[in-house]
Amino acid sequence: MDSLHFTMNQHVKGKHLSFEERVVIQTRLKDGCSIRAIARELSCSPSTISYEVKRGTVSLYHDKQQRYKADHGQNVYQINRRHCGRKSDFLKKADFISYVIKHFFEDGWSLDVCANRSLAIGEFSHHQTVCTRTLYNYVEQGLIAIKNYDLPEK
Repeated sequence: MDSLHFTMNQHVKGKHLSFEERVVIQTRLKDGCSIRAIARELSCSPSTISYEVKRGTVSLYHDKQQRYKADHGQNVYQINRRHCGRKSDFLKKADFISYVIKHFFEDGWSLDVCANRSLAIGEFSHHQTVCTRTLYNYVEQGLIAIKNYDLPEK
């Protein structure tokens, strides 16, 4: 067989385990397979399987032993995924957002003028503001009182 064209599935880097793969792990562990054998079958690293086994292991009170459960591993995974990703600055920078809304409607300033003038006159520091692009994203998402039809160039 030519080594350039093999038919074995390659693990995609950054791909997370699916529930079906967790069920395979549970079944293979119950059958007594090693971590390495399971990793080869699922085409991923043995450390991935090891971490998953630690994540999904539960204590069984009636047996006083620990076993891997796929549904528990999936639940822990989903809980951990909720904490991933960048958090929005919207609530942290509410004073600046109020400043933008006030000057947009009362003084007719554009979002770009609001963002840059607040920095230029020193009313807000760089850490207290968001950039112009973020302000337009907030408008798109409906997070602020300014609507798309309020923007003259949009």
